[in-house]
Amino acid sequence: MKLKVGVLGKFELTVTREMLAKSMSSGALEVFATPYMIAIMEAAAQDSIAALVGEGNGTVGTKVEVEHLAPTPLGMHVSAESELIEIDGRQLVFRVSAYDACGKIGEGLHERFIVNQEKFLEKCNAKLASI
Repeated sequence: MKLKVGVLGKFELTVTREMLAKSMSSGALEVFATPYMIAIMEAAAQDSIAALVGEGNGTVGTKVEVEHLAPTPLGMHVSAESELIEIDGRQLVFRVSAYDACGKIGEGLHERFIVNQEKFLEKCNAKLASI
């Protein structure tokens, strides 16, 4: 399979206590946290193209524009779906959505960039040497 517009991804899990807004300090309520919803959206996108970006390469998330539409309780199954909708050189844009057992809980766009993993980590770790 080749990297092309239309590639689909999916990521699923069951909401645990660690994934709640109250547990993640992203809110005071015991509901599925927005940061975790975003994380599973990113996972769906990342996993869908991981094997398609070439040897030694990976992707990094650079932008997320999503709405969290509905709450999800502890113990409910959730899933995220992604569709690659645009490729511009190393930039990849995905349409993402998330669902619980009762329907859609989130939607939006997510951007990732293809990077050479070794060079990316070298650049990142060089920050430590500069301080």
